[in-house]
Amino acid sequence: MPVALHRVEVAEITRVLDGVADPLERCRAFSALTRINTLYMVMRAGSGHLGSSFSAADLVSHLFLHEMRAPLAEDGDLYFSSKGHDAPGLYAALIGLGALPEEKLHRLRRLGGLPGHPDVHTPHMPFNTGSLGMGVSKAKGVVLADRLAGRSRRIYVVTGDGELQEGQNYEALAGAVRRGMHELTVVVDHNKIQSDTWVEDVNGLGDLEARFAGFGWGVVRCDGHDQQALEAAFRKRWESFPELPAVIVADTVKGGGCAAFAATSMPAAFTDDGTGTPWRYLFHSGAPAPEHYRAAHAQLVAAAEELLARNGLGPLALVAEDPAPERNPGAEKLFEAYGRELTALAARDERILALDADLVLDTGLIPFAQAHPDRFVEFGIAEQDMVSAAGGLASQGLLPFVNSFACFLHSRPYEQIYNNATEGRRIVYTGALAGLLPAAPGHSHQAVRDVAAFSALPGLTVLQPANCAGTRQAVRHCAATDESFYLRLESVEVPARVAALPVAELRTGHGRVVREGGRTVLVGAGPTVLDQLLRAAELLADRGAAPTVVELPWLNRVDADWLAALAAGADHLIVVENHYVRGGQGDAVARTLAELNLPHPPAFRGIGLTEVPRCGTPEEVLRVHGLHFEALAGAVLAQTRGTATAGPLAVAARDRRAEERAEEHHREQTEQHPQQNGAR
Repeated sequence: MPVALHRVEVAEITRVLDGVADPLERCRAFSALTRINTLYMVMRAGSGHLGSSFSAADLVSHLFLHEMRAPLAEDGDLYFSSKGHDAPGLYAALIGLGALPEEKLHRLRRLGGLPGHPDVHTPHMPFNTGSLGMGVSKAKGVVLADRLAGRSRRIYVVTGDGELQEGQNYEALAGAVRRGMHELTVVVDHNKIQSDTWVEDVNGLGDLEARFAGFGWGVVRCDGHDQQALEAAFRKRWESFPELPAVIVADTVKGGGCAAFAATSMPAAFTDDGTGTPWRYLFHSGAPAPEHYRAAHAQLVAAAEELLARNGLGPLALVAEDPAPERNPGAEKLFEAYGRELTALAARDERILALDADLVLDTGLIPFAQAHPDRFVEFGIAEQDMVSAAGGLASQGLLPFVNSFACFLHSRPYEQIYNNATEGRRIVYTGALAGLLPAAPGHSHQAVRDVAAFSALPGLTVLQPANCAGTRQAVRHCAATDESFYLRLESVEVPARVAALPVAELRTGHGRVVREGGRTVLVGAGPTVLDQLLRAAELLADRGAAPTVVELPWLNRVDADWLAALAAGADHLIVVENHYVRGGQGDAVARTLAELNLPHPPAFRGIGLTEVPRCGTPEEVLRVHGLHFEALAGAVLAQTRGTATAGPLAVAARDRRAEERAEEHHREQTEQHPQQNGAR
């Protein structure tokens, strides 16, 4: 049954703010109203971070309405969120203050709307955040620039508490004290939960006040949901530490301000570990289920109306909007198949361990953690530590599978990954959420440069399966093959036409034809690209120009003999990839093709991303980046114009010439490299 949605108009927010005299009551009212709109935005979008937005809502209200000086002016005090996950709540606040267009309430995580994480192309977003741990350093840079320019303003940055596991934070702290950065105030949204489990159960922060004080920072602690306590904390910050950078440790509740989402609502806001123990917080990301939405909305409206009544204002006016789109549970995803297969393998091979970086749910490792708790290691938001520990494990003959989102795994610990490679350590790196889709979180979470990074490493093979059966096969291959791998997993639901593809033998550098066609050959890997290629082939077939579609799951390995045979039957070879065009599979194929020195090679083209990936729905983003099947069909026709309409005699003649070229090339290679004959 569709869920009826309601929101608060900006005019109504203005009426309430104008009608409340007490400044702290205004902050409370603003928080209550923006929480209603945050919930609306996430439900409309179908995804977003509610828990983090709600825990920070009172902090944001206090900063913008009471603490900061001219926060929306170009030369006023500056605020930004380092954690970035609370973007929906921040957007709701800025819209409520008239700083963003009201129609953007309907466009969270849509192309041309509001990105899933902060982006500098959105007004009042000074930095791109969502990749954790950078905020304090960015703020320091602003302070230094302000001093050079002679500007006098205060800089406020909110961090998450799980975010404080990232080492860059501690690189930043000492320098701020040495330079006397009194302009800088860090507010820790200390809601005690990272992603969907307790910080203390992952990598506890210990005495957080002592940790900051040890670097010389001024420290104040308060209740982050109590406006009077926040006022007192900021007053103490400026009175007690006027010459120092300072941190306010704000104790909050994830999902705070709404009993349905609050992490204090146990076990209602949690799933359990099978023993009745609360384990996973339900509302870190994603839209809530209809019953949770209805309960939360009723609670938020009741809280707002109680506050309005207390201040002598009339009842809250809500605007009814179209129902939220219905979302049905999808089929098994690749990371789920991966987790189950790895769990089963570990039962037979005691060398296998699973290492995780705060993403056990999204990397499919809950079954592994439950079945093999002694061989599951949770490192938290500390990818460098995790990767170097994997090197230590591998040095002792164990086989670590190292897991995170692809966007973080290939970048944060890249020096450590390279170090492991130079030692010849056998490690399997598994990156979930790989590629352009889902595009809703935005570019901080879209891994489209990971193939280039891993491909540059010696002795490491990049493998991308297309469906769940292929994923299970890939896991077994990685465990059985004496080399290191990067297993690239997309987190989208596998399209039906790709899910139905049968498993084929995995031979390094070899692909397989998944749709027979003509002499235009389309090559790709993974569920998104293969689905678009197969759909493009169907469209082209209707126009009498059906191409051949090939799956090549090896993204940095191309067998020369296999490619020579493929090229012999092709006039055009087009590689499409879910990645930037530089450094990806297209480059690997093009290099191998060039090194073959074929006398008449097929015309080559690589298609992929050429700009920073956009945020939006899958349909929107595939279209804007030219990876939608209709755009690909158009690109194929443009590439093959002049040959697609050739008659059957010309086609047959080309076929014969291609066969002769392939045979000639094979003879030349055999004569030049006789020791390789029959080696593959």
